[in-house]
Amino acid sequence: MSKRITILLAEDEPALGQIIKESLETRNFEVLLCDNGEKALHVYEQENPKLLVLDVMMPKKDGFTLAKDIRMINTEIPIIFLTAKSQTQDVVEGFHIGGNDYLKKPFSMEELIARINNLLKRTHVQKTAEILNIGAYVFDFPKQLLKHDGNTIQLTHREAHLLYHLVKNRNKVLDRSEILKKLWGNDDFFSARSMDVFITKLRKKLQHDTDVQIINVRGFGYKLIC
Repeated sequence: MSKRITILLAEDEPALGQIIKESLETRNFEVLLCDNGEKALHVYEQENPKLLVLDVMMPKKDGFTLAKDIRMINTEIPIIFLTAKSQTQDVVEGFHIGGNDYLKKPFSMEELIARINNLLKRTHVQKTAEILNIGAYVFDFPKQLLKHDGNTIQLTHREAHLLYHLVKNRNKVLDRSEILKKLWGNDDFFSARSMDVFITKLRKKLQHDTDVQIINVRGFGYKLIC
């Protein structure tokens, strides 16, 4: 039998937390269940989970604050947010913080499990030691760093992965729907809005070399020109 992958689950609804825990354990995951954000941070620091499933609305420390704290320690660990919120700004905020995916309540366990497996597979594939040149910039993908003229810019997890795919497809159109499904897990309206925000951030960080541009190919996607 393969080694069980440890997941940290932070959910303050006892019944839902237990259902998720038991369902994941039937799929050969080990689940560390916490009912508030402070406890979850302590467990994270003591254990070595491979993925986080965080409820947004929790006592003592909410899911967004918890994710911010953990991202200060670990920029790579996959994070899935569970949220009852439906406002676009709330979903986008989750991605800004460093979330990799989100599920709106109520959701099916099969969908959560599929998203967990997708993130774990993606994280494994993308752990590659690549240093890439982007015009006058040097992009250290594993460390999520962008270097230019002696200055170093720290990228977020999602910024680094989006830039990586743009660079690997430089001077070609990066299909919008394809990259949304690959990095966000789906190509719905909320994910598309979030990606637009990240593209804007990357443009600002690449603005010191005028020969490097990320252009919008209307109806198709984005293209990195350099």
